Amino acid sequence: MKVTVHRKAHFNAAHRLFRKDWDDAKNLAVFGKCSNPNFHGHNYELTVSVTGTIDPETGFVMDMKVLKDLIYSEVETAFDHKNLNVEVEEFQYLNPTAENIAVVIWNKLKPKLKIDLELSVTLYETPRNFVTFNG
Repeated sequence: MKVTVHRKAHFNAAHRLFRKDWDDAKNLAVFGKCSNPNFHGHNYELTVSVTGTIDPETGFVMDMKVLKDLIYSEVETAFDHKNLNVEVEEFQYLNPTAENIAVVIWNKLKPKLKIDLELSVTLYETPRNFVTFNG
């Protein structure tokens, strides 16, 4: 029997969606106001979901305090109040779209989990725009 546990978190970050190899007109046409050269920000909401079997000794799929601390150290500390394009290594050459941010978060968290646990990351860029990555 598999069960999924969920932990919510949030962080605030600025970014700019653009490609260096495109001119400003093409970036504007593709990314709209999100390509503003002066950046813009979001209050990201994050849901991290871990699926696995319940440990018969603890009754946990995963200790939620461990998951909380992992999200804090790997995501919140790394991204909160940062300019993703400028201050976060993973986005030096990767466009910080919601899709790419979710994949980066998954890649930061998955190696820290037990091998038999499944991971899903849902990232809300706005209340109406969100993505999910399951690996």
